[in-house]
Amino acid sequence: MATAARRQPITIPQKLPVLPIVGLVLVGALVAWLGVNLVKTPYDFLEILLIGVTLGAVYALVALGYTLVYGILELINFAHGDVFMLGAMMAATLTVQVFNLQDNESATKWIPVVLLALVIGMLFCGTLNATIEFIAYRPLRGAPRLAPLITAIGMSFILQNIGLAWKGSNYVPIPNILPRGNVFHVGTADYQWNKLIVLLVTAPVLVGLVYLVQQTRQGKAMRATAQDKDAAAMMGINVNRTISFTFLIAGALAGVAGLLYALYVTNVRYDQGFQLGLLAFTSAVLGGIGNLPGAVLGALCIGLIQAFNEGLSWHAPGSDWTQSIVFSILILILVFRPEGLLGERTPEGG
Repeated sequence: MATAARRQPITIPQKLPVLPIVGLVLVGALVAWLGVNLVKTPYDFLEILLIGVTLGAVYALVALGYTLVYGILELINFAHGDVFMLGAMMAATLTVQVFNLQDNESATKWIPVVLLALVIGMLFCGTLNATIEFIAYRPLRGAPRLAPLITAIGMSFILQNIGLAWKGSNYVPIPNILPRGNVFHVGTADYQWNKLIVLLVTAPVLVGLVYLVQQTRQGKAMRATAQDKDAAAMMGINVNRTISFTFLIAGALAGVAGLLYALYVTNVRYDQGFQLGLLAFTSAVLGGIGNLPGAVLGALCIGLIQAFNEGLSWHAPGSDWTQSIVFSILILILVFRPEGLLGERTPEGG
């Protein structure tokens, strides 16, 4: 009887790193496109860059709201963008109907009104967001994840209809309250005061949020609750109150963003919260959802991408393609780096 032939091990050829190569090619093409535009129209490029930073600052305020809520509940609060929209409508109501501001008002009149509207908008949106958590999300905290997700989508439609009933289906115009004069002038590039004011308001808000989360007792309670709710409760932390406080802070950020957006863009409509909310959510995912610096970085990237796409003259797809480009980036990030730019890869539990 013949000896059976010894089986040879089957060798599987290793796959080429196709995905990283594709990612590098896309990044290289983007850098080359930006470089050509920079060489062709350097002053336009600078002005569009500054516009992108301004848009990114507004998106960052909304993206941080998504990140805060996801970090503590692992819930994507799809109603957050509509809270932002109602904050913008509150700003329109206060500036136009209550205080009757007009175009090019003097600084002695518009500055106190804007500061008051800022405080009222933060309180209004913060209270609204905390109320939504108490009514819609808290009873579902022990339910499967799909239940609060569907509830969040339902709350988004409810808030949109509130905005529709409040202001109607048309754009609500807001006067040019912020000054439009130039801060500085480089060649044909202008940097105007309305853009700088947005950054001057946004920067201390972001710094204050980081200080709150990293240095204060309430911030430590938020981080402990995000890591382990049961352990935090055993250590004496009121978990329900901490989660409500997180929603309050996230809503207040949406209120600041709503005011700045309304004054900068000078119009608002009931469905803008849904559109901008998706951009802000993409920003949070791009930077690493649950990561505060990542949300800011992602928002700046999305703001720059939008500004470059809509403003550059050499082979830019145009404004009709902005959302398609943004969501293509979201898909690519989920494929190449699901944890985001600044997120950390964590092993899945068994």
